[in-house]
Amino acid sequence: MKKYKVKYDRSAYLLVLPYIIFFLMFVAYPLIFSLVLIFHRWDIVTPMQWVGLKNFERLVVDPLFFKSIVNTLTFLLIHIPLQIAVALGFALLLNSKIKFRSVFRTIYFLPVVVSGVVVTILWQQLYSFDSGLLNKLLMVFGIPRIPWIVSPEMAMPSVAIMATWKNVGIYIIMFLVGLQNISGELYESSNIDGASRVQQFFSITLPLLNPTIVVVLVLSTIGGFSLFIEPYVLTGGGPMQSTLSAVLYIYNQAFYFNHMGYAATLGFVFAIVIFAVIMIQKKAVETESTV
Repeated sequence: MKKYKVKYDRSAYLLVLPYIIFFLMFVAYPLIFSLVLIFHRWDIVTPMQWVGLKNFERLVVDPLFFKSIVNTLTFLLIHIPLQIAVALGFALLLNSKIKFRSVFRTIYFLPVVVSGVVVTILWQQLYSFDSGLLNKLLMVFGIPRIPWIVSPEMAMPSVAIMATWKNVGIYIIMFLVGLQNISGELYESSNIDGASRVQQFFSITLPLLNPTIVVVLVLSTIGGFSLFIEPYVLTGGGPMQSTLSAVLYIYNQAFYFNHMGYAATLGFVFAIVIFAVIMIQKKAVETESTV
């Protein structure tokens, strides 16, 4: 019995060994190395030089980093409410008895599995000021063309619309699961009491969907903070740095200017910002749900 137990334990270690190797190579080592880079200057070619806290001193007076943070937060303020509203609206529609429901459930998820670069190039053509399909449709109805990605005021909302179209399929599924877990007896009882659909939505659907909304909110926030492909391909961070996201700025510092130490410092501070925002969101939602 004792020998069998030792053999079993060894086989268990063998089963988890691939993940341990993966964790050490692609999580633990990069994390430790990035913490080391924070206190060094390194351009990949020459040896690292110890600079102490100079990377943090540079960050404090770097206006582009703070602008990239503001741009990212602006994107979140547009993208998250839009994504939740669209996802919940489609989930309510797909949860009802409509024709070709299974077909629609397949179609709305297609953008999720398409490459982000492909989607961005597609929307780049749609947003084109002179020959884009969207502006052509507007001109048919006598509406002036909109400078979707050439205007600093419109560029970030345009990126948010495209990102919502790309990712909303995942959150539709989450809301569908939440809706299907709500007992139909609650709606039947409310119908007997004479409640309208609007009253049912605000008194039954939304309160019972609160756990799903929290998950969607947190995941959307994390995904929004990782905004990179859309501005990188669509606008390159322009016009006038209006779509320069924090991740794109960190990428430019690391792989365009080869400022690896400074990029690691930016990433460290940005991770703290993400953690703080998510904790504030979580606390606010939980407080609101208990009121």
